[in-house]
This record gives sequence, C-alpha cells and structure tokens, in this order.
Amino acid sequence: MFTGIIEGLGEVMVIEKEGENIHFSIECSFTDELKIDQSLAHNGVCLTIVNINGDEYTVTAIKETLDKSSLGGLEIGGHVNLERAMLANGRFDGHVVQGHVDQTAVCKSVIEEDGSWTFTFEYDNNTGNITVEKGSITVNGVSLTVVNSQENQFSVCIIPYTKEHTTFNTLKVGDKINLEFDIIGKYVAKMMANS
Repeated sequence: MFTGIIEGLGEVMVIEKEGENIHFSIECSFTDELKIDQSLAHNGVCLTIVNINGDEYTVTAIKETLDKSSLGGLEIGGHVNLERAMLANGRFDGHVVQGHVDQTAVCKSVIEEDGSWTFTFEYDNNTGNITVEKGSITVNGVSLTVVNSQENQFSVCIIPYTKEHTTFNTLKVGDKINLEFDIIGKYVAKMMANS
C-alpha cells in the first residue's frame, strides 16, 4: 500500500524487452536502501524489484501492466516518480493508493496560475471510473485533489514543490499519464451499478 507522496525521481538507465515483458533498470538516490522482492511504485505502478546492481535496480512490467499504464512509453534517460510502500508506523500523508493503475489519461491543458499550475486530464469514462469534486486521484503516482470534475475529465492544481520534485516538471499537453481512481469511489460506483 502507498500514499501517493513521492519520495524521489528515478532515471531509466536500461530498457530490455523479453517476450511481452519489459525489464527497466532504474537509478535513484535510495537504491542502496532497497532489497530484492520489495514493492516500489513507478509513476503509480507497483512493481517488484528483481535485481540490484550498484546504483541501479531492475523491475519487470508484464503485458497486463504495459497495456493498462504508460510505462511502455518510457525511454532511456526518462524519469519516473518513485514511492516505497508505506511503513505501518508512519504518517499517512496522502490517501489510500494501491499501486494498481486503472487506466491512462491524456494531458489536455496546463495553465500557469499565479504561483501554481492547473493540469487538466481527459480519460475514457466507458470504464466506469469517476472523479468527484475535492475527491482523491492518483496521477503518475502522485496523490492529488480533484478540481473541476466532469464526465470524462478533471483538473488538479499543483504547488511549486510538487512540480519541482515530480515528473509534473516535464509533463506537457498530449502526454499520456497513469490514473488510479480513489478506492472508496470505485467500490461505491460498483455497488451502485449492481443495484
């Protein structure tokens, strides 16, 4: 389980395809604290560390993960938001994030405000996923609050710290991102659809 509070950025060093899988070797500032079999969220996708070699660790994304996320579009030198699993004795600063991406979305606009930025994303609402005003959403692993919730799009506001310390610093119109909708909202939506 995660909280959506990003610990740091990782740089993609090696991409290796094997059948339908892709192995990503990533370098980050806390590689020396990681261990094999540990779960680590990459742009909101929970992946298992399968190897550690010096300053780099390796994770594997299978076809299901690649189909549901934007990880297949990563390139060498690109960056990912990283978050280790939540400690049981730590503060819960974000919201409940499973690291299970529901679908992708596309950035439709980036508006610079006076001291913040508003990002608007559009997604396929035929999947049954919804957002609610002031509800939680995870965008590329970042826990955020929804503003301007609409049927197939929503906006989030980003403070300078978040923009500087996550992949929001390079996110632009047309980019594909990962979404994990609020777990409580998903259960409520499913119950309503079945009633």
